[in-house]
Amino acid sequence: MRPEALPLYLQIASELRQNIQEAVFKIGDRLPTEIELSQRFGVNRHTLRRAVEVLRQEGLVGVERGRGTFVVAAPITIPLGKRVRYNEALKAQSLKPQWQVLRIVEVNADAKLAQQLESAVGAPVVLFERLSLTDEMPICVSSSYFPSQRFPGLATHCQTYRSISQMLQQEYSCDHIRRATRISARVARPRDARFLKMPATGPILLSESINVDQQGRVIEYGVTRFRGDRMELVMENEP
Repeated sequence: MRPEALPLYLQIASELRQNIQEAVFKIGDRLPTEIELSQRFGVNRHTLRRAVEVLRQEGLVGVERGRGTFVVAAPITIPLGKRVRYNEALKAQSLKPQWQVLRIVEVNADAKLAQQLESAVGAPVVLFERLSLTDEMPICVSSSYFPSQRFPGLATHCQTYRSISQMLQQEYSCDHIRRATRISARVARPRDARFLKMPATGPILLSESINVDQQGRVIEYGVTRFRGDRMELVMENEP
C-alpha cells in the first residue's frame, strides 16, 4: 500500500517514526506538544493521539502524564538465573555498567531481616546501597544486606569492588548463587524516584532476592528497585 493510501494517523506515525530513526528526536527528547503536532500535520488531537499510540505500542515513545511524550530506548534486559551476573548482562547489550555508592552502614536485623538472612533478631547486618547507571542514565537502586559476622571487613571492601560476586569470591572464597527471587510492581517511593530521575508516580519493578554460598547458607538479602519504563526482567531456567 502506498504511504498516501494509509489512514492519516498511520501516515503521521510513519513520519514521526522516521524522525526518531534519523535522530531528529533523540532518546530522552520530548516530542512537541499535541497542539504543536496538530498544527504541523493539520489534524485534530484525536487523530494525533492515535498516531502517538502506534509509536507507544512499538516501544519508540513513552507517555508520562503531566510531562508529555518522550522518545525511549529499547528496554534493558536483565536475566534472572542461578548465578548473579548483573554486570555481564549489561555488557552483553553493549552497555557500560556504572555505580554510585549511596550508603554503607551497619544496622541491627529486625524481624524481617532476621527471617530473610536466617539469623537472630538484633544481629549486626551490613547494608550496602548503590545506584546503578548505564551511559549516565540511572536504572536501579539496590539495597544489599549481609550478615556482618560472616564477612568481617565487608564495609571496606564494598567501597573498592564494582562487582559483589567478584568481591565475595576474591575476599571470602564465597560463591554468589541465587536461591529465590520475588518480583512485584509498584509506584516508586519519593527517595527512589529522585535517584532514578523519574516521576514520583512512575512504575518500578521490585526484585527481592535471597542469595546463598556454595554450601547453601544465606549470605545476602537483596532488594532492587528497577525503572519499570526501562527494564525487563527475564527468568532463566538453568540446569
